[in-house]
Amino acid sequence: MAVPLLDIKRQHAPIREEIDAAVAKVLDHGLFILGPEVKQLEEEIAKLCGVKHAIGVASGTDALMLALHACGVGPGDEVITSAFSFFASASVISRLGAKPVFVDIDIDTYNLDPGKLETAINSRTKAILPIHIFGQCAAMDEIVAIATRHNIKVVEDAAQAIGTEYKGKKAGSLGDAGCFSFFPTKNLGCGGDGGMVVTNNDELADMVRMLRVHGGKFEYLHEVIGYNSRLDTLQAAILLAKLPYLTQWTDGRRTNAAYYDKALSGLPLKTPVVSKDARHIYHQYTIAIEKRDDFIEHLKANNISSKVYYPVPFHLQKCFSDLGYHLGDIPNCEQASNTVVSLPVFGEMTEAERTEVVEVIKSFF
Repeated sequence: MAVPLLDIKRQHAPIREEIDAAVAKVLDHGLFILGPEVKQLEEEIAKLCGVKHAIGVASGTDALMLALHACGVGPGDEVITSAFSFFASASVISRLGAKPVFVDIDIDTYNLDPGKLETAINSRTKAILPIHIFGQCAAMDEIVAIATRHNIKVVEDAAQAIGTEYKGKKAGSLGDAGCFSFFPTKNLGCGGDGGMVVTNNDELADMVRMLRVHGGKFEYLHEVIGYNSRLDTLQAAILLAKLPYLTQWTDGRRTNAAYYDKALSGLPLKTPVVSKDARHIYHQYTIAIEKRDDFIEHLKANNISSKVYYPVPFHLQKCFSDLGYHLGDIPNCEQASNTVVSLPVFGEMTEAERTEVVEVIKSFF
């Protein structure tokens, strides 16, 4: 039996009429840029995250860039982040003219290790960018406490973590700002690119709103040099149609993850480690295994899809070679990149598909 890593069509099929109606409504009113659906979605996401402000932008990458920009990050500054994530987490720092400073991860959660922060902070440090990787929050109490002591900002990269919690508080509400992606493969995905910045800070929210429309509050009047980064009304309409089902889809992922945890117990691989302070939403179900490449070939031969997130840590990427990092400098990130692989965990998986994945994995050993 072939098992895909993700099947978006299967998710959309039961609510296709609702999505079609939402799109048709936008086509009828014709307010394609910052239309009423954008404002409604911003209100719904703010409520979901328990924050005052949510600002829709063009992508998750832009959400990170605009949030950091609004926090004052610019040329000559440094931003500390993990070396293990999707490229956007680091590229936005460089795009702002700042220097990314990479630190190691906790090898169990794959999130930034707070114990590595103090030695990386100096007078040029402007912000910390913790990444809630795979759908589990980083250790935010420790990270925020360190940032507060040094008077630096915390911007959460919550692109993979919408709806997840840390000590009962939602991702995005834990730092100065939180950033989400609505890329189609995310737990809540639109029909293209989309993103959102959330915050409780009024000034930061006002700045992000200006930055997304070329740096002005009023047409043709520009207070700062901004961007063209607005969430399309069509995408907001699709997300509004899908948002009521997010909890159901998340529960499906968590059910599948629990099945894997039990079924794979005792095998020579490491299943996801969940912090006692976090609620995991399993954007990815990521295991760690020796002889990973052989394992992936075995899955492929048996028609089980999988993917490596992420095969090369930032500090070893060619584009960051001028930063002076070398192999061995950030060992846990390197170990993760050499051993992790993500399995199908989407909420619409059938029981037969889950069983097939487990049986194929067991046959590898």
